[in-house]
Amino acid sequence: MPPASRRRRPTIDDVAAVAGVSRGTVSRVLNGGRYVSTAALAAVQRAVVETGYVANSSARSLATSRSGAVAFVLTEPQERLFEDPNFHVLLRSCTQALAERDLVLMLLLAGSAAEHQRVLRFLRGRHVDGMLLVSTHLGDPLVAEASRSGLPVVAAGRPLGHEHDVRSVAADDRGGARAMVEHLVARGRRRVTTVAGPQDTSGGVERLAGYFDVVGRRARAVDVVAADGWTHAAGERAMARLLEQVPDLDAVFVASDLMASGALAALRRAGREVPGDVAVGGFDDSRVAVQVDPPLTTVRQPLVEVGRRMVDLLLAQIAGEAEVEPAVLPTELVVRAST
Repeated sequence: MPPASRRRRPTIDDVAAVAGVSRGTVSRVLNGGRYVSTAALAAVQRAVVETGYVANSSARSLATSRSGAVAFVLTEPQERLFEDPNFHVLLRSCTQALAERDLVLMLLLAGSAAEHQRVLRFLRGRHVDGMLLVSTHLGDPLVAEASRSGLPVVAAGRPLGHEHDVRSVAADDRGGARAMVEHLVARGRRRVTTVAGPQDTSGGVERLAGYFDVVGRRARAVDVVAADGWTHAAGERAMARLLEQVPDLDAVFVASDLMASGALAALRRAGREVPGDVAVGGFDDSRVAVQVDPPLTTVRQPLVEVGRRMVDLLLAQIAGEAEVEPAVLPTELVVRAST
């Protein structure tokens, strides 16, 4: 008998012979079991176990015109993947949801012009069945190309400029921001300011709109500073500028927890106590919120559910199901010591 390493791998014909059915019946079972009787289905399943047959995924891809893979495209510099805990949560959630369907997730980074071009070439080659777009920016050519390509696409958050041609799943950014600012006002704070997120992103736009929903005409232009990124350093720079513009501020809503950690550092350097002198609120309820001192009052967005819903919408689109409305998931105010 030849060594195990040199034995012939069982084929679909071997499965058919053991099951006592045709090769076509085995193929239909392996590709979803449609139009197969219960008895034949059971016989093929037993034969697969008995023969040790493993489906050839490459051959199946050729037969179905599907790759069995989905791209997770992050349109941010590589370091953001490791700095921002939100991306870890989304990536893990999407990976798990796809694994439950026996599908593979491929991580693609598009944080520079050169990376954009590589990703675009990859997507044009149809090496994946669909794309999950994360952290899109207004005017991003990748979003425009995805929308024109016909490749199934779902974005995390509204893709600005493409709201009507790219499906999306988002937390209720505006409602969450509104709840936070209402909380600061209810705490008796009279000069409520904000460090807004980048205004070329849907999160930045929506959370600033939630701030204005509450403050309205009371806000002055100097009460708002838009950060140049969703990072600790960007939050620190924006907070320092806000203190220069509004030295008597007594509250600040910062559009993300990571940015809020930078804002806390700027306030500490300026000698301001939190929450005694300045109440600080964030957004996300990431691990950063409980690591900073004092722990951060924030808005919890359901990122695990966002990731799972993105996968559900993408797979529905791949399957050719009818268009659906964008999904907006509720947020929750979480009160801690910073306010």
